Amino acid sequence: MKKNYYLFLTLLFLLLQAAPLLAQDAAVTVSGIVQTDAGEPLPGATVFVKGTFIGSSTDREGRFQLRADFSEPPVVLSVSFVGYETREVSLPQPDNAVQVTLKVNATLTSEVIASASRVQEGILQAPVTVEKLNTQQVERIPTADLQVGLNHYKGIDVNGSSLLMNSLSTRGFNSAKSERLIQLTDYFDTQSPSLNVNAGNLTGLSELDVESIEIIHGPASALYGANAFNGVLLLNSKDPFVTEGLSVRVRGGQRSFFDGQVRYAQKLGEKFAFKVVGSYLTADDWLASNYAATSTLVERRNNAEGSSLGYDAVNRYGDVPNTFTANQPLPGGVSPELVGKTVFMPGFTEQALIGDDDKARSLKVHPTLSYLLTSSIKMTAGFNYSRGTSTYQSSSRYRFKDFGTNQFHGEIKGARWFLRGQSVQDFGANSYDMNFLGSFLQTAPVADGSTVRNVDQYFGTYNGAYKQARSTGATPEQAQAVAQTQANATQLDPNGARFQELRSQIINDATPGRGARLNPSSLLNEGNAQYNLPLAEGTDLIVGAAYRKFRLGSNGNLYSDDDARIQNREMGGYAQLTQKLLDERLKLAVAGRVDAFKNFDAAFSPRASVVYSAGASKQHNFRASYGRAFRSPTQLDQYIRLDVGQVLLLGNVGNGFQGYTTGAATQATIVSAQANPAVLTPFEYSAAALKLERLSTYEAGYKGTLGEKLALDVNYYQSYYNDFIGAQRFVGNRDGSRPTPTQLLTALQTPQPFQGATSPTRILQAWTNASQEVRTRGAAVGASYSVAQPLTLTANYSLNVLDKSNLPDNFQSFFNTPKHKYNVGVNGLVNSRLSYAVNYRWAQGHLYELPFAVGELADYSSVDAYVGYAIPQFYTTLQAGGSNLLDATNTQVYGGPNIGRLVFVGLQVDIK
Repeated sequence: MKKNYYLFLTLLFLLLQAAPLLAQDAAVTVSGIVQTDAGEPLPGATVFVKGTFIGSSTDREGRFQLRADFSEPPVVLSVSFVGYETREVSLPQPDNAVQVTLKVNATLTSEVIASASRVQEGILQAPVTVEKLNTQQVERIPTADLQVGLNHYKGIDVNGSSLLMNSLSTRGFNSAKSERLIQLTDYFDTQSPSLNVNAGNLTGLSELDVESIEIIHGPASALYGANAFNGVLLLNSKDPFVTEGLSVRVRGGQRSFFDGQVRYAQKLGEKFAFKVVGSYLTADDWLASNYAATSTLVERRNNAEGSSLGYDAVNRYGDVPNTFTANQPLPGGVSPELVGKTVFMPGFTEQALIGDDDKARSLKVHPTLSYLLTSSIKMTAGFNYSRGTSTYQSSSRYRFKDFGTNQFHGEIKGARWFLRGQSVQDFGANSYDMNFLGSFLQTAPVADGSTVRNVDQYFGTYNGAYKQARSTGATPEQAQAVAQTQANATQLDPNGARFQELRSQIINDATPGRGARLNPSSLLNEGNAQYNLPLAEGTDLIVGAAYRKFRLGSNGNLYSDDDARIQNREMGGYAQLTQKLLDERLKLAVAGRVDAFKNFDAAFSPRASVVYSAGASKQHNFRASYGRAFRSPTQLDQYIRLDVGQVLLLGNVGNGFQGYTTGAATQATIVSAQANPAVLTPFEYSAAALKLERLSTYEAGYKGTLGEKLALDVNYYQSYYNDFIGAQRFVGNRDGSRPTPTQLLTALQTPQPFQGATSPTRILQAWTNASQEVRTRGAAVGASYSVAQPLTLTANYSLNVLDKSNLPDNFQSFFNTPKHKYNVGVNGLVNSRLSYAVNYRWAQGHLYELPFAVGELADYSSVDAYVGYAIPQFYTTLQAGGSNLLDATNTQVYGGPNIGRLVFVGLQVDIK
């Protein structure tokens, strides 16, 4: 753990030691007022000395004050405010009566971004599809999790597996863990090192500290490296030098919802500034309750829903199966009529397993210290403490309880360069696997000291009751119903003392094969640097490099790390050359990055783009680009070793696997193979060790304004995926070898065929590369029309299509994306006090595939709204809002919960 502090302490030491070495700036005070063209003050406008980090923001009366160096005049002030055009004011000498008037820019087309090209540029001239949300738009998001509200914007899909566990995707292949889109906070990766999970905003910024959000659509590996595959999400925090003062927000509402946030920032003289941000959120979590039969792609022996033999339900845990065999040791022997039939115990609901642990919680504390080494060199060191409780879904449903991260990060940044580093450690704390919990409840002894297990009692009762009913003249179907009723009566009572005793025992036990506790604790250390080198007028070159190292730890209950932490590393370097021509109307850019890995061959990611700006004020911007990206298999894909009962999940970075398709796992086939092994030949299966997944995308688009009121953004893309990474189930040996007919027969004849912690032959699941090329295409259009400042109309539509023409039947693509999706909304600011936003979202139902569950989602929709009323004399804004106000169907993940209505009221206080 001490190693986690090295980066933080080193940066802090350098920061303090640098102070006496600095030359004194020849700075004097500049002050003034920023107002609208109607003469109204603009509180919260930012004022920067261009080319430096010297800045401030205006107070309630629109006034500002800062210090500037006039040794080489003129000094240029850059003044900006959300919804207004940015202005630059040139001062030949000090001035304490500066007056700046900003003109309304309702279409927000003067926004500046840095994510698309890793240098600042106007959003209209970005070479790829990118979205930006400003502070006001963030404030109006009415959902409990900040990132959920991003599904109001074109091309962005949010998958919610609980209240606070949400993942973002663009351009398809959605999942509950956002594995093809990277998430950054101030350019620092926020993923959990153990699970490679981007847990919504559970470990991200508190909304009070969000300055802006930028989302890149499509491949970005050329500048961001591995897994910037389908996009990048960047959260930018507020600078304590610029946004000072105290902000407090408190909200409360339905489902025992409470959200409290505080931010305090202060400059200490002209060189030092600090901020402390904290937040706490709690509410009744959304629980899943889908009791349809689990797909046979997940549980191959499953019976139909409602079967008197029982069945495995999606959101029941502990639906333990038993395929009766003639030699199974049961009292009185097995009924011959049950031999070969699979009977399922009824598992436990999510509510029963979670019990009183049904609260979603998030606690975040983020202190930061910044220091100006010079006016154009800034140093920042910070610590992020994050803990949360909610439910996550992937190979199972996991209850993340007190799950969190400690992140130490530091940055030294100049006008054209930066150095960044961070160390992150995550903690599973009291988290547990609900499938394990349900299964181990069933396999526990019926009482302390007993050798009879609950599962033995259940199937013994079923068998005995079935034989008794048949002996009295019942039909097989009637006998099954009687047997099921009598066996169900032996099931543990979730309200009983024995259930509660076992539940506590299993949840707190991390022993593989016995306990459900999930307590990985892994580390991620990384550093990166970049330099921007202007070569000539209109020509710029940026170069950069990055390194990261994972140290995975789970004590053998998630990874194959029995003896020591697993170490994995990757590094890369990139460059981008930009050329502006034709009076800066034509911008050409080429970028490339090379990355090297411990387990995979090196990868090269190029990107080429062209942007042409037409119109008198360059308001019409046409873009085209080609990008190639790659996805490194997650740490779980590479190193997992997790036994979930009916299947053993194994990583695939060794020598691959040899085995048979699951179609070979039938009694007739295996018995026949004893005399004639050639019977198995058609079922042979081979999987090579994992490779990088590769993506090539062609994109064209337009972004601009039509008049002063209408803004339009349109894009079309075609993508080609090769070496597509997906999960594959097959029959094999743990060591990767192909089972012999004898091994298959032995595995078939166990009480739970192809199961058992010590059985060498199992149903395995490993991540492999598909040989088929997977093709997708899509388009998105977004428009906003400003009728007046009090009323802006917005609409967007997204199309995402999976081309199945070259894919074999039953190919699992995990595309998980609605073909059609749209949003319509209105928002505005009335009388500078009343702000509001209303949005209706609709998405078409579609197939959703995860290792945990596979099934069809119905169409889903949501009406979300926010209203705020400012009372300036009390520095207060009254707020109210709600998500899914009509309580419509809103299930975004198959096997996940329906995200229902959540309404809140609250207030926000801002004192500068």
